[in-house]
Amino acid sequence: MRAEKDMSDLRVPGGDVPAGAPAHIPVMLDRVLELLAPALDRPEPVLVDANLGLGGHAEALLAAHPSLHLIGIDRDPTAIERSAARLAPYADRTTLVRAVSDRLPEVLAEAGRPRIDGALFDLGVSSPQLDEAERGFAYSYDAPLDMRMDRDEELTAEIVVNTYPVGELIRILRDYGEERFAPRVAHLIAKERGKEAITSTKRLAEIVRTAIPAATRRTGGNPAKRTFQALRIEVNAELTALERALPAALDALTLGGRAVVLAYHSLEDRMTKQVFTARTRDTGPPGLPVPLPAHQPRFAHVTRGAELPGEEEVARNPRAASARCRAVERIREAVDEE
Repeated sequence: MRAEKDMSDLRVPGGDVPAGAPAHIPVMLDRVLELLAPALDRPEPVLVDANLGLGGHAEALLAAHPSLHLIGIDRDPTAIERSAARLAPYADRTTLVRAVSDRLPEVLAEAGRPRIDGALFDLGVSSPQLDEAERGFAYSYDAPLDMRMDRDEELTAEIVVNTYPVGELIRILRDYGEERFAPRVAHLIAKERGKEAITSTKRLAEIVRTAIPAATRRTGGNPAKRTFQALRIEVNAELTALERALPAALDALTLGGRAVVLAYHSLEDRMTKQVFTARTRDTGPPGLPVPLPAHQPRFAHVTRGAELPGEEEVARNPRAASARCRAVERIREAVDEE
């Protein structure tokens, strides 16, 4: 989640963008710099920023580490364009690539940097999407139902809402939005689209609001946020990308290298926790007198569970409240690399 004067890089689960958004302060910036510093304090380190956005964290990392080479990945051409301008003073130390993060191994290979010393995943939707109302990410704007991070892709939220079977809509709302009233919302969507195609964020938000029981609507913010989150994740295959990209980043880390993940909803954080737990666990049979080298963990936790932003940061930037930060460090190379 990053925020700028023009509402740049605000990351929120559903896309609620109130007026007077705060000036740009990358979320948990000081902690991210602190966590990555030991891995980057070496000659000519390489770091991948797998969700570049407007490059707020990238800029700070490049400034803090004068020999760092940063590879920035983002699927959104607007994000690449804006971050390139922001990082222009460091152009000789940056490689910016328009791609989905799950292409990370190919990006590294093409950049001639198969091993990296650091990886940063700042997940979610960023302001190159949110601050352009016509892109349809935010339910606070009336806009076409789009939600594509990469507008060259064909699948839009409008297609999902108007063509997916009710059962699929229920699955998406339940699994990606954690919407406990998923059947009610899906059935009302199907009923309303039968009258007229649902093409705007405003109409969809109104349909969702109608489907949610009145008592529930009184708490927890805009009732449409979970539906919008679910549709955005489906349209952009976000969890699929993370599922592939995060293990690939860990595989590429050098000894002592670190990966830091900032997640903004429980699905992302849960997946991150599962990947990190699998890599930090001894997989050998229990009860052995001597650990088997092939089964010893290759990584160790740097954070204890998920760290949260401090009260001061949340007061300064309320959108940081949902951030969850986890980090691991490679402590051992794979056996076939030793």
